[in-house]
Amino acid sequence: MSVTTPTGFEAGGIACGLKATGGPDLALVATADRRPVPAAAVFTTNRVQAAPVQVSREHLADGRAAAVVLNSGNANAATGEAGRRAGRRMCELTADSLGCSPQDVLVCSTGLIGVPVPMEPVEAGIPKLAASLGPRGDLAAEAILTTDTRAKEFAAAVELGDGTVGRVGAMAKGAAMLAPAMATMLAVLTTDLAMPPDVLRSLLLDAVDDSFHLLSVDGCTSTNDTVVALANGAAGNAAIAPGTAEYDRVAQAFRRTCKTLAAEMALDAEGMTKVVGIVVTGARRDDEARLAARQVANSQLVQCSLNGGDAYWGRVLSELGVSGASFDPEGVEIAYGDVTVCRGGVAAGHDPAALAAVMASEHVVIACDLHEGEGRAEMTTTDLSHGYIDENRRTS
Repeated sequence: MSVTTPTGFEAGGIACGLKATGGPDLALVATADRRPVPAAAVFTTNRVQAAPVQVSREHLADGRAAAVVLNSGNANAATGEAGRRAGRRMCELTADSLGCSPQDVLVCSTGLIGVPVPMEPVEAGIPKLAASLGPRGDLAAEAILTTDTRAKEFAAAVELGDGTVGRVGAMAKGAAMLAPAMATMLAVLTTDLAMPPDVLRSLLLDAVDDSFHLLSVDGCTSTNDTVVALANGAAGNAAIAPGTAEYDRVAQAFRRTCKTLAAEMALDAEGMTKVVGIVVTGARRDDEARLAARQVANSQLVQCSLNGGDAYWGRVLSELGVSGASFDPEGVEIAYGDVTVCRGGVAAGHDPAALAAVMASEHVVIACDLHEGEGRAEMTTTDLSHGYIDENRRTS
C-alpha cells in the first residue's frame, strides 16, 4: 500500500540532518530502471512559489521524469536564486547517484519558509539515500512528514477490459496550510499503467479537483504544494486513451487514491477533534454550490462553533450569504446530521438531545439546501481547536 506497490518503482527515506529532531527528512521515489517515464504535476497557485516548485516546473516541460527527491524540515521557499540553486543541486545529486539526467529529476520540499537550505547534510544524504532504494515506500512516506502525526499511503488495483491488472500507489503529507486552491500538500502518485503525459495530466487534474480541492483545514495555501504522478507502463497494457472504458476505470482509481489521501489529511489535521462535511444542495449551479460550501468550510467562526459542539446555524447562514451564491435567504434549510435546525431561513424546532448526539461525534455533516436549483457540492473541513492555535502561534 505505497508508491512502490505498482511494478517498477523504488523508494526510500533517511534522516540526513535537516530536522532538528533527527527524524527522517529525505525521501526519494524513482523508476527501478532509472529511465524517464511520462510524468505530470499540479502545483500551488500561490504567487509566492518555492524554489522546488519553480525547478520542477522547468524539468517537467517535456512531460517526463525518472525520479522525485523530497525533503522535509525546510521549505526552500522565499530563498531567491540561492534557493533555486539548492533545488537544482538536489536534482543533480540525485541524477548523479541514479545515473539519469538532472532534467529528469523533480524536487519537492516542505518545512519552514524563508530559511536557507543547509546543503551539507543534503550533499551527504542524497547519495546514501539513492544507494538504499528498494520496496520501502513506507520509509519515503515517513520522511516527508512535518507536523503530521502519521504517514499517509494508499494503493489501488485497476483491472482493464483485456484482463491486464495495473496499480496506482501514492504517498502524501499534509496537516495544515490546507486550502482548495491547488493540491494542498505534497504527494507522489505512481502507476504501472501505460499512458502518454497528456492523458496522465488529465487524470491527475480531475482527481485533484475531486479530492484535494474539496479539503480546507484553515483556508491557507502553501508556497510548496505539489502533486506528482509517474506512469512507467510496466503493466504492459495498450496506452490509456480518453473516452474509453479503460480511461474511466483508471480515472476512478486515481480519484479513489486522492480522496483517500485527502481524508487521511483531514483526520490528521493539526489540533482537529472533528472532521466536518459541508454539503450544499439546491444551488442554481454546481459552481455556486461549491462557492457556498467553500465559504462555510473556511469560516473560523463556524469552525470554532464546531469545536465547542455548538450547532450555531446562524453563522452558517451568514457565510452562505457572502459566498457569492445566489439564493433567497428565506428559502434556506440547514441541518446538522439528520437534525434540521433552520427551515425557511429561520430557526426550526428540533430535539436538543438528538442534536447534542450529532455534535458529540468526531464526524459531523452540515447540510445546506438553498432551494434554488439542482447545483450540488461538498467540502471537507475540521474544527478549529486550541491545539491548532498552540501549534501555529509559533514558527513551525
